[in-house]
Amino acid sequence: MTDSVIDGYINAQDEGIRERLHLVRNAIREAIPEAEECISYKMPTYRKGRNIIHFAAAKNHIGIYPGPETIEAFADRLKGYKTSKGALQLPDSRELPLDLIREIAQYSYERYSK
Repeated sequence: MTDSVIDGYINAQDEGIRERLHLVRNAIREAIPEAEECISYKMPTYRKGRNIIHFAAAKNHIGIYPGPETIEAFADRLKGYKTSKGALQLPDSRELPLDLIREIAQYSYERYSK
C-alpha cells in the first residue's frame, strides 16, 4: 500500500486531530524510514516483515501501539500517560512527545523487524 492509504485514514478523521496525526506519522517515518506504511487492524501501521507499530485516532487521544515489550521497556518514561499491555494513550490535551514517539518506534523496529 502507498502513502495515500495513510493520507486517506488521516483525512477521514476530525479536522481538529489531523495535524496531530500527521505529526505522529512524521515522527515514526523519521525514526524508521525503512518500514513499509500500510493499514492493518484498520490503523496506520509500519511493518518490515511483520507489524512493528500502529497509531490511531480515538475520541480524546491518539493511541500508539508498539506492543507489550516496548511499553514495558519504556515504563519509566511513560509515567503520567495511560498505558495498557501494548498501548500508549497520548491525550489530545497535551503536547505530543515527538522525541519519545521516535524512540519508541526505533526500539520497536529494532525489536520486531528481525
